[in-house]
Amino acid sequence: QVQLVESGGGLVQPGGSLRLSCAASGFVFSRYTMNWYRQAPGKGRELVASIIGTGGSTDYADSVKGRFTISRDNAKNTVYLQMNSLKPEDTAVYYCKRLPSLGDSWGQGTQVTVSS
Repeated sequence: QVQLVESGGGLVQPGGSLRLSCAASGFVFSRYTMNWYRQAPGKGRELVASIIGTGGSTDYADSVKGRFTISRDNAKNTVYLQMNSLKPEDTAVYYCKRLPSLGDSWGQGTQVTVSS
């Protein structure tokens, strides 16, 4: 029932930007903190950014602070991740997930590749 569909990934050069979107359905979106995670090749899944239900508070992994911005539009049931000044180290599959996850499965994610 719960659906989280990530989009917006792609290939970008170092220093470039991308905006990821996560479209949510099947639950009362505004009641949930939403997180972005990423998983780089051969690495574990990493929490990248988090935003509370109202959008009034955000948090970021140290590796992306100052470069990434998480936001949400509760009227659109969508959470975004604006990624600027991208680095090759940002290459990963990016996933969104609600908190509490309540046993939700991971979605397909969206691939971000930063390469020259």
